[in-house]
Amino acid sequence: MSSYARRGVHGQTVEALARRILGGAIPEGATLDLVALQSELDVSLTALRESLKVLAAKGMVDARQKRGTFVRARADWNLLDADVLRWQFEGGSTTDADRALLHNLAEVRSIIEPAAVRLAAERRTEDDLAALEGALDAMAEQDAGASHAVDADLAFHRALLTATHNELLERMEMVIESGLAHRDRIVHSSPHSEDPVPAHRAVLDAVRDRDPLAAEAAMRALLDQAGRDLDRVGTTDDDTEGSRAK
Repeated sequence: MSSYARRGVHGQTVEALARRILGGAIPEGATLDLVALQSELDVSLTALRESLKVLAAKGMVDARQKRGTFVRARADWNLLDADVLRWQFEGGSTTDADRALLHNLAEVRSIIEPAAVRLAAERRTEDDLAALEGALDAMAEQDAGASHAVDADLAFHRALLTATHNELLERMEMVIESGLAHRDRIVHSSPHSEDPVPAHRAVLDAVRDRDPLAAEAAMRALLDQAGRDLDRVGTTDDDTEGSRAK
């Protein structure tokens, strides 16, 4: 269960509305019928308005006199907000919009993580190395399941950002993790992905050796492999859909 859903009726209402907007069920520019939504979601008008305040803070909705509450243009949405990213990816299926966002996030990672790992190689502590080793050991566990593999991968990349000892880079985990988690769920549930351990081990070895150039090269190789895995799964899914259509 997600963090918002655990907050009771208010949180569940926030997520229900957010997913409808992100999925296009409530399109950009649409004016919300609050009475109808209140009845459909079976919540009080107060709870509905409080939920809309959350989405307004994330740039997704706004309210104007004579127009009411409406969905803002996607360009106004705070797409770097961790909740917005997570909501977009938790719809249950991977849409074209999801794949486009994954591609955008892959480009962001290709900018941030190679530079971050250079700093990690220069600044890492023994505690940082222990965290990275622990995550890699968890990643290497056989038959632990896709969910365990996702958690281990997230822990590894989180530990790398922490090892930069740069507070702003550490906060980038909120942007990276939502997309990475969704990408991992797709890839680790497929039998067609490459073993992730050697690529991650190469990154860790370079960080341990305090070799920034080798660490950057290893991270770029890891990201290339991640891209190949996702492309391979996407191609397989397309072939499967084509077979079903015949």
